Amino acid sequence: MEANNNSIQKVLLEFEKHRDVENQDIDFYSKADLIFLRKIIETTFKNQETIDKNITQSIKKDWTMDRIDPTLRAIFRAAAAEFIIQTPPKIVISEFLEIAKSFFPNGKECKLANGVLDKLATQILST
Repeated sequence: MEANNNSIQKVLLEFEKHRDVENQDIDFYSKADLIFLRKIIETTFKNQETIDKNITQSIKKDWTMDRIDPTLRAIFRAAAAEFIIQTPPKIVISEFLEIAKSFFPNGKECKLANGVLDKLATQILST
């Protein structure tokens, strides 16, 4: 959504018609839970100001949101949304670290993601 300024509906439609089909065609993934995906995206959109504030508080003091790689920002935002909708934190952190590893196999970003996701869980769940 951020990269192309697309609506929630357009992102979900593209995922359902193209990405989800591609993933199933290569027999690597099972069909996505599109209802849960919509819930994550809508929660992220609805709570983005609060989520971004929590992310900013979870990174180094001299960093801004703009300094975070856009893919990592999306990972942090989606994970924060899952914390808000009460997905167990261990599951969220584990799953989103796997996502981070698939985009950043060298590991530096994964270490950052691990720390930020842990802080996000603590901040969001304590409110």
